[in-house]
Amino acid sequence: MTPPATAPASAWLPGAPCTPGACVESTGSLAAVPRAVLRLTVVVAVLLVGIVLIPVVGRLAGVRRDRAIRFWCRTIVRAVGVRVQTTGAAPPTGGLLLVANHISWLDIPLLAAVRPGRMLAKAEIRQWPVAGALTASSGALFIERDRLRALPTTVARIADTLRDGAAVVVFPEGSTWCGRAQGQFRRAVFQAALDAAVPVQPVRLHYRLDGGAATTSPAFVGSDSLLASVWRVVSARGLVAEVRVQPVLAPGKAPDRRTLARAAETAATHRTCANSEGAHEPAS
Repeated sequence: MTPPATAPASAWLPGAPCTPGACVESTGSLAAVPRAVLRLTVVVAVLLVGIVLIPVVGRLAGVRRDRAIRFWCRTIVRAVGVRVQTTGAAPPTGGLLLVANHISWLDIPLLAAVRPGRMLAKAEIRQWPVAGALTASSGALFIERDRLRALPTTVARIADTLRDGAAVVVFPEGSTWCGRAQGQFRRAVFQAALDAAVPVQPVRLHYRLDGGAATTSPAFVGSDSLLASVWRVVSARGLVAEVRVQPVLAPGKAPDRRTLARAAETAATHRTCANSEGAHEPAS
């Protein structure tokens, strides 16, 4: 069953996110401008081609459509100068709740390259230039995060989508984090996986430099603008995105959404169960 309308805010709303001034590195320099401009030009061209082909791709059969979407998303990430390293794979068909830690706008095409699905997105994204239209056209499920009474309806919609055999992509932290700090996985969305009896696929996203050092350059947090975050990415040299697709959490393995959220958080963030459990206690 879906959670009651009186579910506490802590079941969904995020904690305090990182702030750009605190931990997001700056990569801007005059020497990086030509490289950044070239990358921006290429990614705009890739986006425009994708927008034009949306009606064509929409008419393809399921497997071919997913293959085209995955290729396009990988191309977008590479066009902005980010090399992708992926380990593991998600089930190619069937209902699936795909969950991951959330750092950057890059997370969205990276997860679509793992398994195309319907994104659960905050309603404000509709107003973003280009990205808003693309998100809406992808069949995203939008949520108004300041209306907790609408949460049971949203969970029911997600469960129905999962029962229909689609993948739903969710960032349960509820907000982006810089990658050095992390949020806690909110439990409400996991009720949809329980109601629909579908597996949960945790994915861990990590950004580093080519030499191996972790970087917060791709982070999109706080009052940071989308344009500023994009510019940091296209200006950077040697960015690598690691996408670690963890073992699937099969239906029936967790008795309730709290346990399921904790297991997914542990897999996606490499936290220990003990630390995660302590972090979740106030939400009970």
